[in-house]
Amino acid sequence: MNKSQQYGYCHSNEADQYTFYRLPKSLFTNPRFKNLSDGAKILYGLMLDRMGLSMKNSWLDKQDRVYIYFTLEDVQEYMNCQRDKGMKMLAELDSERGLGLIERVKQGLGKPTIIYVKKFFGEADPQTSEKPTSGLPHCEIIVNIFRHFFYSKLRQSVNI
Repeated sequence: MNKSQQYGYCHSNEADQYTFYRLPKSLFTNPRFKNLSDGAKILYGLMLDRMGLSMKNSWLDKQDRVYIYFTLEDVQEYMNCQRDKGMKMLAELDSERGLGLIERVKQGLGKPTIIYVKKFFGEADPQTSEKPTSGLPHCEIIVNIFRHFFYSKLRQSVNI
C-alpha cells in the first residue's frame, strides 16, 4: 500500500506566496562549519528567524543586544526530535560546549533561558557594547532585509 500523499502542483502565480526560513549559505560552504550537523544548522536558521520577533517585541538587553527565547521544548517541536537530540543540537551551537553561534544565559527562578544568537560571519566580537559603524547590528540589518522582502511579497500577493 502506498502511503505517500498526493500534493498539487505549484503554478506560476503561486510560487512566491509561501513563507520560508532562510539558512545562511556560509553554514554549508565555509570550512569552519563543516563539523556542525545539518540539524544544528537548521536550528540556527530558525533562531535567526526568531530574532525578528524579538526585535518586534523590543527584547534587547542593557547593551542593546537582541536576545530570543527558544526553549528545549521549542527545539523538539520545530525539529521533530526527542530531548537528547535537541540538547545535542543546542550544545553544538553553544558558546560553552560548541561552536559559539549562540550564547545561553540562565535566568533562574523558573524563567526561560535567554539566548543570544551570534553572527555567523566575520571575526568574533569582543565583549563590548559598541555598535557597528553602520548604526545597526549586522543581524538586525539581515532581519530588516528579510522583513522588507516578506512584506513586499505579501503586498504583491494581495495586490495592495
